[in-house]
Amino acid sequence: MAMAENQLFHDLQPITLGGVISSTPLVISGPCSAETERQVLDTAHALAKIGIKIFRAGIWKPRTKPGCFEGVGAKGLLWLKKVKEETGMFTATEVANREHVKVCLDAGVDMLWLGARTSANPFAVQDIADALMEHKEDVTVLIKNPVNPDIELWIGALQRIYNAGIRHLGAIHRGFCFDGKHLYRNIPQWHIPIELHRRCPTLPMICDPSHIGGKREFIAPLAQQSLDMGFRGLIIESHCNPECALSDAQQQVTPHALDLILKSLIIRENKQHTELLSMMRQDIDQCDTEIIELLNKRMELSRKIGRLKIEHNMQVVQTSRYDEILSNSMKQAIELGMNPLFMKKVMETIHEESVRQQLEVFKNKN
Repeated sequence: MAMAENQLFHDLQPITLGGVISSTPLVISGPCSAETERQVLDTAHALAKIGIKIFRAGIWKPRTKPGCFEGVGAKGLLWLKKVKEETGMFTATEVANREHVKVCLDAGVDMLWLGARTSANPFAVQDIADALMEHKEDVTVLIKNPVNPDIELWIGALQRIYNAGIRHLGAIHRGFCFDGKHLYRNIPQWHIPIELHRRCPTLPMICDPSHIGGKREFIAPLAQQSLDMGFRGLIIESHCNPECALSDAQQQVTPHALDLILKSLIIRENKQHTELLSMMRQDIDQCDTEIIELLNKRMELSRKIGRLKIEHNMQVVQTSRYDEILSNSMKQAIELGMNPLFMKKVMETIHEESVRQQLEVFKNKN
């Protein structure tokens, strides 16, 4: 599967929008929603002054329940045209169906993105892909992760747009919905975009710290964290008067605040040339080999225990023993300065495989 995906996305083009944008990281910014022409233009001019090249604004807003502000609709595209004329910025907005694609491309919008609800619906994504294929525009398309943590659904949406002939293609990580309380609005689950990048290394990855955090104070640390992990760009919501925003007021920042955030970010070197780093990676490789050998030894012991349980007519799963293993492992982790929850996950995975090994022994015996 991974080999096919690497081959599938091998000819993607950089997100440069005509070669004008070369900044690192790529920054896309603007209000959650286009509310009025004045609000759009004021925000755009302020963002242009701090060097932002791509202006984003939601024209249609998919809301959970009717009656909320659902965007100004197609008339907002005229405001995006004025942004281009007055500032020279490129423009970007969200599309959710075939008609959105058509009117946006007719209006000269440079970049489209698919939201989390849309990317979770293969029918909607295919409808958009068909519209893009019919229009045959060299447009940039970004796809946000689905609301649920399903990497295959995310890749499937990317494939549908890629198959429509789009080569300026990228992914936006905006976090995943969840039930219950959490520090952030959406759980990052960083391992999912990291796995996406591993399987599709040519695919540009952009982080949306506004939607992950849900509050403006989380934007800077989340942005830094994403850049430290190799993300190529950021999409951050900015509003000329965030407190009065008609949607997502808490997670939008002023252009001035955005400027301070961007200036505070540290751009890491992506060079791998130091002898010390090479030696440390060799040590990591050796540790990994030793871990695999120890896990193999543990599974051999699990199979022996399985045979012993058969001889004495015992059940495979011994709950009290499992609780003892988890408790002791977490205590040891704390003593060593490690995260006990991490160790709990590790031991749960090991125990699950140990049980599977013993069940195989039982199965073969019968």
